[in-house]
Amino acid sequence: MSAAFHPAAHAVYPFAAIVGQPLLKQSLLLCAVDPGIGGVLIRGDKGTAKSTAARGLTQVLPAIERIAGCTFNCAPGLPAAACERCNAAASPAAADGEVPFVTLPLGATEDRVLGTLDLQKALQGAQRAFQPGLLASAHRGILYIDEVNLLADHLVDVLLDVAAMGVNSVQREGLSVSHPARFTLVGTMNLEEGDLRPQLLDRFGLMVEVTAPQDKAVRAEVVRRRIAYEADPAAFAAQWQAQQDALRAQVERAQRRLPQVALDDAMLELISHLCCEFEVASLRADIVMHKTARAIAALESRSRVTPDDVRAAAQLVLPHRRRRKPFEQAGMDQDKLDELVDQARAPQPPQQNAGDGGKGGQDGDQDEQPEQSGPDDDRQGQGENDGEGDGEGEGEGDGGERTFTVAAAGVARKISVEAMPVAASQAAAGRRSAVSDAKRGSASRAVPDANPDRLAVGATLRSAAVRGALADDAPHDGSLRITPADLHRQVRNGKSANLIVFVVDASGSMAAQRRMEAVKGAVLALLTDAYQRRDQLAVIAFRGESAQVLLEPTRSVDLAEQGLRELPTGGRTPLPHALQLAVQLLEKSAQQEAPPLLVILSDGKANVGLPGNDDDPWRQTLAAARHLAQRGTPALVLDTETGYIRLGRAAQLAEALGAPCLTLEQLTGDALALTVRAQLGAR
Repeated sequence: MSAAFHPAAHAVYPFAAIVGQPLLKQSLLLCAVDPGIGGVLIRGDKGTAKSTAARGLTQVLPAIERIAGCTFNCAPGLPAAACERCNAAASPAAADGEVPFVTLPLGATEDRVLGTLDLQKALQGAQRAFQPGLLASAHRGILYIDEVNLLADHLVDVLLDVAAMGVNSVQREGLSVSHPARFTLVGTMNLEEGDLRPQLLDRFGLMVEVTAPQDKAVRAEVVRRRIAYEADPAAFAAQWQAQQDALRAQVERAQRRLPQVALDDAMLELISHLCCEFEVASLRADIVMHKTARAIAALESRSRVTPDDVRAAAQLVLPHRRRRKPFEQAGMDQDKLDELVDQARAPQPPQQNAGDGGKGGQDGDQDEQPEQSGPDDDRQGQGENDGEGDGEGEGEGDGGERTFTVAAAGVARKISVEAMPVAASQAAAGRRSAVSDAKRGSASRAVPDANPDRLAVGATLRSAAVRGALADDAPHDGSLRITPADLHRQVRNGKSANLIVFVVDASGSMAAQRRMEAVKGAVLALLTDAYQRRDQLAVIAFRGESAQVLLEPTRSVDLAEQGLRELPTGGRTPLPHALQLAVQLLEKSAQQEAPPLLVILSDGKANVGLPGNDDDPWRQTLAAARHLAQRGTPALVLDTETGYIRLGRAAQLAEALGAPCLTLEQLTGDALALTVRAQLGAR
């Protein structure tokens, strides 16, 4: 299979036939008009034509001129230094060809992406044998990544380097090769699977949110066209060929018009003003907005950028670059955007003199003073009354439910995990986010191994060459003979994240003194650290008669935070069932590489046992805790009990788990650095 081939290459759904996604189609066409925009990130729910539109874009792109048979897609007169075909021919033949469309699989190896040593040529004695990778095939074309948020971190690092420089440099296996790699990056993702790293997110010039159309007539038309396409793809494509040709001609005209499109200083000031007002840190936003606004004007056959063009560009460029907190959803205040653009259209009013301005400022200060008194005092008194009232209901609760807000989270809490092995035969302990020999990652070194699972080609060839040169029976034809003694295994460096399972007490006792607000705030502080470390998360809540898994393991901290905000409080405390669910969840996730961390937030006052078990609920809780300790699961207990008289059940639970125990006061105090050891229980 060639690098530019994708499964639907001969049956691509026509781009012009896509209905109900105008913003998606516009963003892709803008990247076609000006590839310097930097690509587009398509974010949305499943089944909303994200991949269909990305693959269909190639059908409306004008052909590019390239050297026939060139692996690097070299343009005539601009051969790559590493291109043997272009450099070998005095006058290489040029021909028009389709724009390359290369799919980067999530499981691709770094060698396949960057390029590596050509083993066949190396064995034949070639001095410089380089096998180009996917980045070489994508040059002057489109690099498409489906579910880009699931891409391995080591591949993300590669893309960041190449996207920044436009050049792919390969320094490995004795090779030192560089070649141009300028491509339009198109990625699709579903937020349910987690967000992108901020560095890669900023590399996408545009971002568009895609949702399923809510108009029943539009949805029916989508289904009608899809069924017709699946019944006869060739006939369906022929039916839309005229519209496809019209789109291709429109893009071609826009590409020719783009250099003549003018963007005056007033529009440039508006672009910078919008970036400042929406608190965008990256200067790349200003540059991309400039390019996007000009591309919009060119696509609409105009030679001057208008405020409406800048507004349309801002909707695509700013949402994913706006400075926001880790759990704040991306987006823009449309009313504010409209107001700022309208101000740019309207003539500026004359400035008032200093005397009037000073007088107005004094009057304004006097008018604002009554608003600053009263409501805060009322809210403070109301909070105190609520706390006293809730205190009377502490214990099993009256069965009523309440949903508490989230207290201020403060700084992110740094927790490291040092999982101690249960038996000496198990693997050595690993630290959270530690660097280790992983299945994926950048190659760091090679070690001799007669049966390697990952062959280090360069080290193996060098060993065979040295041994052959020293051997008395070395062949005279210069060929290499590789023996098991020459084989080397490639050791990779990779970062291992954690699977953090939050077990949250939502029983009625958590309503006393508004404890649930502090608990949600504490979890939010821990989620901030998980967000920064790219951890997987799961949430188990228990109240009433049973516990439930609110969130299966996922990398989306936004979903975890949303579930906690909406979590109601009330009922009894089925802590044994929650620990049982935690064991089941950990066993189900045991095949993953991410080591687990169990975080329990409770006062430990269990009063509901497992169904069919007549033993005391507290004894069931301790038994489940000891079982988790035997599994070697690192754990952390956050004691939510407050007041002068405390039973200390959470501390006993932590002792059974072999885990440290912290109070909410300790967690929400100064910056915390904690190391959790599964069996030592030391802090």
